[in-house]
Amino acid sequence: MILLLACYELGHQPLSLAWPLACLRQARLDATPLDLSVQQFDDTLAAQATFVGIAAPMHTALRLGIEAARRVRALNPRAHICFFGLYAWLNQDYLLTEIADTIIGGEYEKPLVELISAIRSGSRLPAQIDSVSTVSHCALPALNRLSLPVPHRSALPSLSQYARFRRPTSPDVGQLSGYVEASRGCLHTCHHCPIVPVYNGRFFVVPLETILADIRQQVESGAQHITFGDPDFLNGPKHSLNIARNLHKEFRHVTFNFTTKVEHILKHRDLFSEFAALGCAFVVSAIESLSDLVLQKLDKGHTAADVATALGILDSAGIPLQPTLVAFTPWTTLADYVRQIDWIHERGLVEHIPPIQLSIRLLVPPRSALLTQPDTEQWLGPLNPEFFTHRWSHTDPRMDTLQARVSDLVEEAERTDESGIVTHSKIRALAYAIVGAPIPPLAHTHTRPHPPRLTENWFC
Repeated sequence: MILLLACYELGHQPLSLAWPLACLRQARLDATPLDLSVQQFDDTLAAQATFVGIAAPMHTALRLGIEAARRVRALNPRAHICFFGLYAWLNQDYLLTEIADTIIGGEYEKPLVELISAIRSGSRLPAQIDSVSTVSHCALPALNRLSLPVPHRSALPSLSQYARFRRPTSPDVGQLSGYVEASRGCLHTCHHCPIVPVYNGRFFVVPLETILADIRQQVESGAQHITFGDPDFLNGPKHSLNIARNLHKEFRHVTFNFTTKVEHILKHRDLFSEFAALGCAFVVSAIESLSDLVLQKLDKGHTAADVATALGILDSAGIPLQPTLVAFTPWTTLADYVRQIDWIHERGLVEHIPPIQLSIRLLVPPRSALLTQPDTEQWLGPLNPEFFTHRWSHTDPRMDTLQARVSDLVEEAERTDESGIVTHSKIRALAYAIVGAPIPPLAHTHTRPHPPRLTENWFC
């Protein structure tokens, strides 16, 4: 029996299972999917499986996947355990030593099918399959363009079990939300991004017909909102605009959101009025920091001034911005942190940024491009393989103290369902207390309507 496990995909129905399931069906291979973010681990299935594939598209998913793999191994020592996805390949040294038999990174569907077929046929040489790593064979990520079928979703839990879309006009009523990807990989090479070591500036578009068919099946299942989960939806702007036009033409009531870089908002500013007319509800952008030094160290491709310009472009189009941050880096100063908090308040973005964003600490996974930077000896510590990141300490110990205390504040706020406005204010007070300065009055605060959002906060 083939068992495929997903552990967490930001509250979305897992595309990391839907696409492998479709590819396996094409190869006439049946597989049982299990999404541990909404379903219980099944001891019986784990004990019966000859092959267990565990999706690791993100850091949180990998940490949960390790726990699942250990349960599988305890129940079924002979099962072949394969981790696949972005964070699987980055952390393959630890995984192969500790728990996994094989690892696949990049465009993993084809090698995954080949690996399963080889195991079912009795082959003992999976290392001969391109892009499959074993303890004795370190393979490169699969970076061949695939002819991907329409994702197979009918075997997955219903959309009602996942994150919902909430409009500001009816914040207590959540609409079912779908998730698709119009492209994979990314053109850009931001130093801290986990995509970069795997894709090295390459990206692959998914054909329009495949994307629309996937949207169609999710709308038929009740979705009224679609998240485009591409690392950057505007890597191929013509492709993306064509998708949005066709989506709106077929489903005028369906809204959508996407993620794109600040520099793409500036470069393609003329597109956003049309995106708004086509149903774009909000745009996510990794502004990361308002320190030009930090942005330079991360090679983000924008400045703090560009962030303000991008915000103005989206305001003019009537599209809310939902920024994401890396609030704590080795180069972020206390003054930077306080300025960023004040900027968020003054721009009226408190409700656009979940408080957890103000606690995010830079992750430096194995193979990160940050490891090649010239100043690493000043801040970089050893790899903590069980947490899949290098340790690092700030040269100003107050920053590490602040990060720990902000994390505690956010955790308590999540536990008590505290208002984000209240939590933001507590974080601001804490930051000024650590600076040792009185809390100054804010400059004129921009008034914004309540933003639409998904019920699952973004993190990593």
